[in-house]
Amino acid sequence: MGKRIIVQARGHGSFSYRVRRRAFVYRLKYPRELKGEGTVLKLINSIGHSAPLAKIKYNDGIFYIPACKGMIEEQKIKFEGNEINNGNILQLKNIPIKTSIYCIENKPGDGGLFIKTAGSSAVVNRVIGEDIFVLMPSKKEKKFNQKCRAIIGVIAGAGRLEKPLIKAGKSFYIKKSRNKLWPRTSALKMNVIDHPFGSGRGKRIKSKIAKRNAPPGARVGLLRPRRTGRRKR
Repeated sequence: MGKRIIVQARGHGSFSYRVRRRAFVYRLKYPRELKGEGTVLKLINSIGHSAPLAKIKYNDGIFYIPACKGMIEEQKIKFEGNEINNGNILQLKNIPIKTSIYCIENKPGDGGLFIKTAGSSAVVNRVIGEDIFVLMPSKKEKKFNQKCRAIIGVIAGAGRLEKPLIKAGKSFYIKKSRNKLWPRTSALKMNVIDHPFGSGRGKRIKSKIAKRNAPPGARVGLLRPRRTGRRKR
């Protein structure tokens, strides 16, 4: 009798394949209504995020954002106007061209969706009418509403990829803290009992069609392919 394959084991939800809850206790977004200024209460190291986090206090409460390079505790952050200082949260229409920004809103008021990883930033590239075009880290341009907000600066922690991991165990614990499967083994390299595609005998590809809404463990092989069968000429 075969064992559970990895997909099934992950779907079962045992402690081996479950993320640490305390890794994701912080929700990185700023409130819909921000006026005046806020204060950086504390800089936090979160195992679930690649960048350090900043705990911001404002008139109506507290929120968390990725910390920018050079941010310090007790720093004042502006939410209005056009003052360009690292950490200020401003509308794109008030940010001049060639300014580095991050945590950009997709729609006005959603709290910031784009660019939240360590060392990342985008650049305000050009303005056409009421549309503002931002050059993303992928070197592609994206159009935004001028009322969308963003944070001035570059996210801290840019050098996290420069130091080599050296040991496989360190990579294992980094992935485990975020519930990432590592190491990933090719199904064809497994034994027969470990995966439907396993064994080295007969290198013929075993075609298996899985439905898009199939449960964990049945999602093996082709997921809702556009077509099946032999192609007729």
